[in-house]
Amino acid sequence: MEKQSIEQLQKIATQLRRDVLRMVHAVQSGHPGAPLGCAEFFVALYFDQLSHNPDFKMDGKGEDLFFLSNGHLSAGWYSVLARSGYFPVAELKTFRKLNSRLQGHPATHEHLPGIRIASGSLGQGLSAALGVAQAKKIDGDDKLVYVMMGDGELQEGQVWEAAMYAAHYGVDNLIATVDYNGQQIDGPTNKIMDLKNLRAKFEAFGWEVMETPNGNDMKSVLEGLEKAKNLTREGKPVMNLLHTEMGYGVDFMVGTHKWHGSPPNDEQLANALAQLEETLGDY
Repeated sequence: MEKQSIEQLQKIATQLRRDVLRMVHAVQSGHPGAPLGCAEFFVALYFDQLSHNPDFKMDGKGEDLFFLSNGHLSAGWYSVLARSGYFPVAELKTFRKLNSRLQGHPATHEHLPGIRIASGSLGQGLSAALGVAQAKKIDGDDKLVYVMMGDGELQEGQVWEAAMYAAHYGVDNLIATVDYNGQQIDGPTNKIMDLKNLRAKFEAFGWEVMETPNGNDMKSVLEGLEKAKNLTREGKPVMNLLHTEMGYGVDFMVGTHKWHGSPPNDEQLANALAQLEETLGDY
């Protein structure tokens, strides 16, 4: 895929936000908050960083692979997959409808291009990504494996079992990203179950840890992903703590857990879309 400027990438991220809002509004179901916050990450990954092929093959040999552990961000992932050529953009209008390939949480039964595991049952994505990363090593495949998790998801014990495993076995072709927005469905993470110092925790588990301080700035996200890539293949798995704001881009949604799983009504949608320029054309 041809490299694009930061300005062009930001325009795609703005369109992704429009897609997400329209998708969840249309069915009055879904999770808009975190996909809005992760728009820059999704776009930077698929339009700049990943070595990938929209002519989808499940085995992913010779490609960088991405796994979304916090599958409730599906609207954002579906948008970037469609916008980068995996399936027709018009299919986004089927989101969460009966018999759609675009289920509320990503699934493999419908054979949607780009989806390699069912996800959304929190805590499992890192384990799956580790297995694939080790398989690439065994096969002599030099491409990387990426996985995203939510910060609230780190309250799941399986994450820490996988973190221990990854470091012990030196799975150094893996880049894990935590969407570090401080919010989860029931409230701020520090009120529900405080995560404390994540950097110190992952370092104690034997990971190479870096932080992207502004995950809603395209330049910072690109620089963070480049740094993470440069830290791979040095004997340790890499953790990228991506600081984002839930609901970013829409003034009444930003920074609160209240939009984690709540769709906008007609008036709210119109207000939100007025803040986001249509850049690639709505589906």
